[in-house]
Amino acid sequence: MKTRNIGFIALAMMAQAVAAVETIDSLSLNEVVVTGTRGDADVRQLPMTVTVIDRQALTEQHQTNILPTVAQRVPGFFVTSRSMMGYGVSGGAAGGINLRGISGGTGQMLVLIDGHPQYNGVYGHPIADSYQTLLAERVEVVRGPASVLYGSNAMGGVVNIVTRAMPADGVATNIDLGVGSYGTIHGEVANRVRCGRFTSTVALQGGRTDNHRPRMGFQQYGGYAKVGYDLSDHWRATADVNVTHFDASHPGTTDSPLYDADQWITRGVTSLAVENSYGRTRGAVSLFYNFGRHKIDDGTADPAQPTQRYFRSKDALAGASWWQSAQLFRGNRVTLGLDYQHIYGHAYYTSKQTGDVLDTPNKQSGHSHRNEVAAYLDFRQDIARWLTIDAGVRLDHHSITGTEWVPQGGIVVRPISHGEIKAMASKGFRNPTMRELYLYPPSNEELLPERLWNYELSWRHRAGAVTYGANVFYIKGSNIIQTQPVDGRPRNVNTGSIENCGMEVEAAWRINDHWALSTNHSYLRMENPVLAAPTYKGVLAADFRHTKWTVNATLMYVGGLYTAVGADATKENFCLLNLAASFSVHEAVSIWLRGENLLAQRYETVKGYPMPKATVMGGVSIAF
Repeated sequence: MKTRNIGFIALAMMAQAVAAVETIDSLSLNEVVVTGTRGDADVRQLPMTVTVIDRQALTEQHQTNILPTVAQRVPGFFVTSRSMMGYGVSGGAAGGINLRGISGGTGQMLVLIDGHPQYNGVYGHPIADSYQTLLAERVEVVRGPASVLYGSNAMGGVVNIVTRAMPADGVATNIDLGVGSYGTIHGEVANRVRCGRFTSTVALQGGRTDNHRPRMGFQQYGGYAKVGYDLSDHWRATADVNVTHFDASHPGTTDSPLYDADQWITRGVTSLAVENSYGRTRGAVSLFYNFGRHKIDDGTADPAQPTQRYFRSKDALAGASWWQSAQLFRGNRVTLGLDYQHIYGHAYYTSKQTGDVLDTPNKQSGHSHRNEVAAYLDFRQDIARWLTIDAGVRLDHHSITGTEWVPQGGIVVRPISHGEIKAMASKGFRNPTMRELYLYPPSNEELLPERLWNYELSWRHRAGAVTYGANVFYIKGSNIIQTQPVDGRPRNVNTGSIENCGMEVEAAWRINDHWALSTNHSYLRMENPVLAAPTYKGVLAADFRHTKWTVNATLMYVGGLYTAVGADATKENFCLLNLAASFSVHEAVSIWLRGENLLAQRYETVKGYPMPKATVMGGVSIAF
């Protein structure tokens, strides 16, 4: 598919839309999102594709992590798994996020918490076990590059976790406890308070499991706290902290088992923000800091010969962000922002016997300090009631790779009431990580940023109780970092390319007060296949609510999922049936039951790590 062809298609569809324009009484507020603009915006006016998953959808299946729910709700989004609970890190880890063939495992997808970037400062990828449901009021997913607003690592899209708050005066406490297959237990308690200008949220969680294979145990515990205070009618200050720790064991593949492959991981994030809102202008300034401490035993194939060292790493990302948007005149919104990030990583080994630091094959003794400073501008204008244009640009300077210009532009045409055509072209980029620059023999200090362009055309329509949409996209990327032989030795070089195209379709129907159906489908064609990217993914979900009952059933089919690429490429096809139900035994107490893979499918999403057959969890939820 050629870029110019997409441009011709977009222009043709826009011309047809203009010819069919009908008078719209008013632009009623639809879904309000923050991720695509930094500030609140009606999704109908944004040229990018955004999926919003609310608190009810995140909690109705009693998942402790947001990613399984996101994978069900967002077309083109897939997450690898290897067990009933716990993704882990390092060799054999799961939790790899993939969207449209762009991989979070290589740092090309960005996870945000309240707009602040979250990733490992050494390896550059998200840490999937950190994204707990207890944090989230909602999750917003931007499909396609978001580098204009969020910089490096947002080249394939972003997952933004918007944290919880208390909307009205009062006190609310929720407790959720569950037990299930393979000795799995989890518990969560959350308390929210609003008293006048003051709000607070405090949550604690813990869980453990043996999982379905020997030496695959997992346990996790952590907490989250957020406080806010309305300084005036126009100013608000918030501060929060989230810390999670998990221990995971890695059993190796079924063909090559490992012993004593254990991981001890602590991740944390804290932020302080001051927000302002004056009607025609609003904005925020924030400071944030996220950090990680990793201790890993790589394990051994022979339990009689244990390893003699631990791999350790420390990383941190400290940053400051300022943005302010203003309505300069009717139908206009201009957003100006500044970002600063200091990224630190330190990787090393220690002796198991003495605790001494051992020699490593790293440059700069395994230390890395990188700074990134950026300014961005986004301009959105309603030309008419039926037409909105949007353009943005970012100037990003990295202390090692230099300066990067990042433009984007889009248009929204509303030819009918509650229906819109969107066309967008956007650039994404990713700076090389500490591992690629300095760690291990293939490292290369002369690496350049990875870059891609995404071209997208979409249609969305709401007709009474039915909402549906479809979009096509084309992605062309260059400078992708790969390890290849150079002068007889492996070396990281900017030699790879990306050329992906595909289509996504989604629909939802609220049949009546009790029944609702939804479905989403995605098709992906990759010129250069990557791991964990399915050719096709389809989801059909049904929801039933009546008096004391809530039931959710989800059927997901995955076809052509790459679990190995290259000369020995392998694919998986499987169909998963999940069911969750809850029954209210009292106005404050309900019992719930969740079953996964109820068709008992044999499948893998990580090669050599078969998933469990049917599993069951059950528990009780208390709210007062």
